[in-house]
Parts: sequence; C-alpha cells; structure tokens
Amino acid sequence: MDTVLKIGILGMTCQHCAVRVAAALSGVVGDMPLTVDHEQHEARLTLLKWVAPDRLREAIGDAGYQLADLSLKGSVSIPVSGMNCQKCVAKVKSAATVVDGVEDVQVDLQAGLIEVRGLFDLQSLINAIEASGYLVDSGDKHSPAEEIDESFTTGSFDNPATNNPTTNNPTISNPTISKSTTNEQVVHLQIRGMSCASCVATVEKALLKTTGTRDAVVNFAEETATVVTSASSAQLIAAVQAVGYNATEGVDESLEAKEAQLAVQLRRARIQSAVALVAGSILMLGMWLDVLPSLQDQPFWLLTGGLVALVMAFSGRQFFQAAFNAARHLSTTMDTLIALGTGTAWIYSMLIILLPNLVPAASRHLYFEAALFILGFIGLGKALESHAKGKTSLAVRKLLDLQPKFTIRIESGIDQRVPVASLEVNDLLRIKPGETIPVDGLVIAGASSVNESMLSGESVPVDKQEGSRVIAGTLNQYGMLVMRAEQLGGDTVLANIVRLMRQAQNSKPAIGRITDQIAAVFVPVVLLLAVMTGFVWGFFGPEPSLSYALVTSMSVLIIACPCALGLAIPMSIMVGIGRAASAGLLFRNSDALQAASKLTTIVVDKTGTLTNGEPQVTSMVNFSKGQPLMSIAFSLERLSEHPLAQAIVNYCEAQQVESRAVTNFSILPGGGVQGLIDGVAVAMGNYSFMQSQGMTLGLKQMDFAETVIYVGRDDRVLGYFTLFDSLKSDSMEAVEELQALGLRVVMLTGDNSSTASLVAAQLGLDEFVAGVSPDAKLAHIQRLQAQGEKVGMVGDGINDALALSIAHVGFAMGRGADVAIQSADVALLRNSMMGVGRAIRLSRLTLRNIYQNLVGAFAYNLLLIPVAAGALYPLYHLLINPIFASMAMAASSVTVVLNANRLRLLTL
Repeated sequence: MDTVLKIGILGMTCQHCAVRVAAALSGVVGDMPLTVDHEQHEARLTLLKWVAPDRLREAIGDAGYQLADLSLKGSVSIPVSGMNCQKCVAKVKSAATVVDGVEDVQVDLQAGLIEVRGLFDLQSLINAIEASGYLVDSGDKHSPAEEIDESFTTGSFDNPATNNPTTNNPTISNPTISKSTTNEQVVHLQIRGMSCASCVATVEKALLKTTGTRDAVVNFAEETATVVTSASSAQLIAAVQAVGYNATEGVDESLEAKEAQLAVQLRRARIQSAVALVAGSILMLGMWLDVLPSLQDQPFWLLTGGLVALVMAFSGRQFFQAAFNAARHLSTTMDTLIALGTGTAWIYSMLIILLPNLVPAASRHLYFEAALFILGFIGLGKALESHAKGKTSLAVRKLLDLQPKFTIRIESGIDQRVPVASLEVNDLLRIKPGETIPVDGLVIAGASSVNESMLSGESVPVDKQEGSRVIAGTLNQYGMLVMRAEQLGGDTVLANIVRLMRQAQNSKPAIGRITDQIAAVFVPVVLLLAVMTGFVWGFFGPEPSLSYALVTSMSVLIIACPCALGLAIPMSIMVGIGRAASAGLLFRNSDALQAASKLTTIVVDKTGTLTNGEPQVTSMVNFSKGQPLMSIAFSLERLSEHPLAQAIVNYCEAQQVESRAVTNFSILPGGGVQGLIDGVAVAMGNYSFMQSQGMTLGLKQMDFAETVIYVGRDDRVLGYFTLFDSLKSDSMEAVEELQALGLRVVMLTGDNSSTASLVAAQLGLDEFVAGVSPDAKLAHIQRLQAQGEKVGMVGDGINDALALSIAHVGFAMGRGADVAIQSADVALLRNSMMGVGRAIRLSRLTLRNIYQNLVGAFAYNLLLIPVAAGALYPLYHLLINPIFASMAMAASSVTVVLNANRLRLLTL
C-alpha cells in the first residue's frame, strides 16, 4: 500500500477548479501521483518524498482556494530540527505518540528524522512536535526541483504485524531523507596545544563564534571538542587555528599508538626535567659551597647565562612557544605565566652581569637556578598530569580493544581464519571455548555460557543456546557456538557504549559554567596582580626592594595554577562515567550524572522492572464454550511484543491453537490490542480498555491478585486469562537500598490494584498507584515535580517513554538492547533495579569529588597567590621562594588528577 495524503480543499465547485488545483499542486509535488476530486472537495497525493504542508497550503492559496485539512495514511519520514540528544528524541516521540491515529513512531537523531505510521491528521502531528519545542521543515529552503530527492524505499517497522504472513497488513513505503534541513551535525575534534582552563575558554569561544554553531564543549582532560553545528569541519579547524591551537577531525589513534605516544611524551619530559633540575642543582650547590667566582668575573657568568638559556630552551621550549603563540593571538594562558616568570628571572640576571651599576648593590642577585628549577618542576608535573589524563582516556579506548582482531568464518562448510574487519552481515562464525565474540549476532547452533561482565559488570556467566543474542567483546567460556553476524563495527552494542561514554565524558555539567567564567579572566587577573605586587614591593618594600619585587612577582606568576581549575570537573566526570560503565551503568551525559545526585523520589514501573517481565498464564476462563476465545487471543497477541502477550502466545502454542488473519490491528499502550477477524471487531486488554471498546455486556470487574487480560468479540466479553509475574530476586534489596539512601519510592503500574498491593507488600512499599496508563504515569510524575520533588523514573525504555522523558532522570532497563541504551538518561545494562541505587550513589560520590577538586583548586589559588605576593611578610616575614612556588603549582594539578582517580576504587 502506498502512503497517501488526503488534502481537504475548500472552494472547489467544478472540474475547472479541480484542474487549477492540480496544476498548482503539481508545481510543488512534481511527478508524484495526484488526483483531485471537486465533488469530494479533496486531493489525493501518493507521497514519494516529504512535502511540507506550508508549501501545499501556499500553492492551494495561490490558486484561489483554501486548504482545510491533511489526513495521512501510511508511513512518512518528517525532517525535524533542534534535536541533539536522546532527551529530545524522547520528547518528540512522546509528543507524536499521543496524536490520534498514530500507531508507531521511530526517531533517527543523526538524520534528524521522525518516522510516523498510522492514519492521522498531519497538521495535528506537526503542531504537537512544534509544541514540544522542535521545528518541522517548513519547505522554505527548497524549490520543486531542489526538493529532497531521496525516493521512497520499501521497508517495514519492527512490528510483527507488518511481517506476519497471516495478517493483511501490507508493508508500507517509507520516505527517507539524508539529513535534516538545517544540516546540523555533531563534529568531534582533537585539540592540541591547550595548557589550562583559559585555553579551554578561548577555544570554546572561537568555536561558538563560527557561523552555524549552536553548541561547543571542550574537554581539557581529554583534549577534545564536541561541536553541534552546520559548519564544515574545515571551518571549525580554521577557527581553532585562528586563536593559536591545532585541531584535527575525529582523530582516534589505536590503543597501541596512543600508549606508545604517552610513553614517549613521559620519557621526553623526564629527560627535559632532569636536565633543568641537574643544571639548577649544580648552580645552587656551587653558590652554597662558595666555589663560584664573583659577579665581577663577567666572562664566566656570561658563559653561564648562555648555557642556562640553552637549558631553558631545551627543557621549557613548549612553554615559551605556547606563550609566544598566545601572545600573537592576543591571549594569555598558563604558559604565559611560566614564560614571563622564568624569562624575567633570566633577563634580570643577565642585566646584573652586563650592567651591574643599574641595580643597587643589595639587589644584585642571580636567579638562573630559580628559572631552571621552575621549568624542571613544572615540566615534570605537567608530564605526570598528561600521563594520568592519557591513561584515563585510554580506559575508554580499551573497551574497543575487547574485540578480537581475527575470528573463524565458516565458508562452504570450511573454517577459515579471517580479520574481523572483513566480516559482512549474515556471515557464519564459529566461536570456540575461551574465544571472544567478535561482533553482535544470533546463535544458530550450539550451547555455552558467556561472560558478559564487560557489558553488565556482572561476572556470573549467561547461558546461550540457539536463538540467543550474543554481544561483541563478551567471552565464550565453555561450549562451541555457531553464530550469524548481524551488527558489525560501529553498529555493535559495544561500539554504542563507547560512543555514549565518550559523549558523556566530553559533556559539561551545569556546574562547569562557573569555572568557565573564572578561567576566562584568570590569567589576565594573575598578570595584573603580579605587576601590582612588583610595584608595591619596588616602591614601598624594604631594601633590597628591587630583589623583593622580582621574587614576589615571579612567585605570583609561577604559583598561580589555572590548569587545576580546568581539570577539576572533566577529570572527575571522565573517571566517574568510566567507573559507572564498568558496573553496567551508562550515563548519557554529565547533566544526568549531576541531576541523579539530587533526586528525592524514584518512580518505578512494575512489569519487567521490579518483576522478571516473564509472566506465566495461571488460568483461563471461557464464558461461552462455543466461542473461539483461544483462537482470538492467539491471533491478536502474537502481533504484540508486550511480555503479557508473549505469555499468552506461549500458552496458546502449548495448546496447539490455530491463528487467524487479523486486519486493522492496533495497540493502545497500557490498555490492550484490537483488530478485525473476518470483519468482526475483536479485542484484548484490561477492564478499562474493554469498556472503551463497548464490550461490557455481562462483565463485572473481578478482584484478582494476578493480572487479568480479557478477551472480547463484537460486543461481548468471551472470557479472560489470569497471569502472574514473580519478583526479581534482587528487587527487595534494591528498594531497601533506595530507601536507605533517603529516597521516596513510588510504584506505578497499569496492573489491577490487587496485584499491585501484593507486590507492594512484598517489597515494603507504602506508596503505589495501580491501573495507570502511560499518560497517567506522566501526570503523576508532573504532580510530584509540582510538589518540589526531584523525580527519577525507572522503566523498560519502551512502554514508559512518556514518563522517562518528563522525569528529571530516566533510568531504562535492558541487557544492552539498543532501545534501552537510547531511550533514557541512564541505561541499566544488568537489567536490575540494583543499578538505580548504584547510579545514584556513584553520582553523589562523583559530585562530591568534583566539589573537592574545585574547593582544592580555588583554595590553592585564593590562599597561595596572596602569600606569594607577600601578604604574610609584615607579620611573619614569610615569602615564598619561586622554586617552591613551582613545586606547589605542579603538585596542585597532579593532586586534582589523583583525587579524581580515586573514583576508580569505588565499590558499587
């Protein structure tokens, strides 16, 4: 069946009107099949590509008529702009789902498309999407010849109804387009040359100024940038280069190459630091032992000054180059402070050697050793800091390294060892005991136990047999498996997890804006303080005032540490999200991590969340023995994917019931299913749903401790099934843990009150609401939020999409299924409620770690900069030597990195 758009038109009175309208519309729709009927006051358009309603309305108006309504039957892909995360996906999907007649909604975030199937009013759908805060393509940017030229491709939704040979539901043509009309994309850049938080602010500002850029986040710890933009990568790179840094697109070195690079960098830094520290120690030791000649020996000290300059160039080249580069672009960084501090020390020392009479005798001190020690200590500290950051980044890359490089492919019955990169979809692979599964796929022969700890954090092996799904990176432990490859490369669950982790680690929580604002002015403020310090000591300090001025100014420049501020948040985020992933918890972004720490109420779905999601039929009651209750139930429920439906299907299959063809099949989430069998209406669902279908004759609502699903035909209820779903083994422990964390736990379920009451009593829950639809769950969460509660919603990621989208944090259950990963703020890969408590506890600990880092970084600078300036000298005659200032500066950054890495040791 084609996708048909019925266009209601006002004002047509004759065939001539119809011809005029057809001519006007043809200018918009091109050669798409079109008929216009003036008697029915409508046009019928067979859609072969997206056409914006505004363009149809304009064409009809130009012809002298008025567009009344737009009714679409079939499937259409609509370009929507403004979506940039899975929260957006959930909001758009929720808005579209509630439109009357919409049967199925799929959202492609990357392409900027929403695909909708059903019989619905198109304008109502567009209004609903735009009311949720997003923009549907208005068609203003395209002429008819330039209209999106992707043709319809034959396909079907992932619904058994569309693929079942016993139904009359045909496959519906599906229009697709390559990208949203805004051409917005997410670009990942590798940034080189950043040394502190000021650099981050400079790069972010440059990226945000690029035309077409909506958002840009720079991660100092990983030296990456994530940009949401319609600009090209070349434009973004040029913008970064214009402010003095280097950028490349999507650079992702291999694990071995990155580890080798880190080792080389650390080795070079150690050598550079060692040379500076040894040279400085020789000079200091010579002065202490009084074996060096006096300042009157000008040739010796000129030679010494030259050698010191060479050592400074060797050991501190990166600082001087970066400072010069920043100065060329009229900016300042941490390198500016280091270069000014050490450069001033060297120049002052050379001035005393060449023109000693310009300086009072009491101030004639050389500071060569100070410059060398500063470069040595800071260089070593930066190397250790970079090495620790690199190792943190590698923790994510090592996930991808779980996939083997080679595997065994079965070709014409013969085993051949081939590179995993050469595999294609539907290849048959043999997985021996002890081998790692290379790609996602389906077991078609054999049985084994697979260790999925890398995915779920749970080391207990999972049994696999024919029909089981297996995931790349998991370990086959005991038996031989033959599998069919289904998802390869970047499409595997493992690749998805890595992508989400990188995305989350590179995101910036709301608290990060504080440090961004401070970092933007930090270095200029420090420079101003250093100048003021030198001025005050030079004019008002004791003799030798010039020496005091130089020492205090150098100490202020050197002790200030903007890099500690820049590392405080991203290091904690990177380690915290990485630790979460190792425990089977996937945070979509750092905002979710921050929000989870503030939750006060957890709303929990029952089926599949607290219970196993595998209900069993406990009884079947048939009111009318002559009616085909079992056949109706089997025929309807085999078209649904709900766990209750699957239980009934299994029961009917065991009874060898025959299915019948169903037409006009539809699903009402939280209610039931309906359709036609031999032209007669049939339905299955809960009590409220059956009432809405007019099937209440002789039916009284019954009070069961089990779930009750009624079966009806025409206007009569024929009988019912009772089902029971047992609690998960750890649900009680999970609820107790949430309550121990001080959280209010509320259970919402579409099941009857008796079943809900029994489950609540078993779990010790005082609050539960039964018989609620998805809309009612949404309303209940909104009421809690109106009371000031910070609400987390736990569901299966599919039926609870509305509730998950409106909650402050949505937790989706699912053992690595794509829909679970994509549907909420946090995906619980272990499919256990225990993950909710662990996620909240981890988020609280991560936020505490962030605050520790921020307090440490701010306190360090706020306390030690005044001390370095001489604030304690009047009382205690205390000044900080520039050498010790450099040691403190290096230690501050390393301390932040080490404190963040404590999160790796958390027991969840």
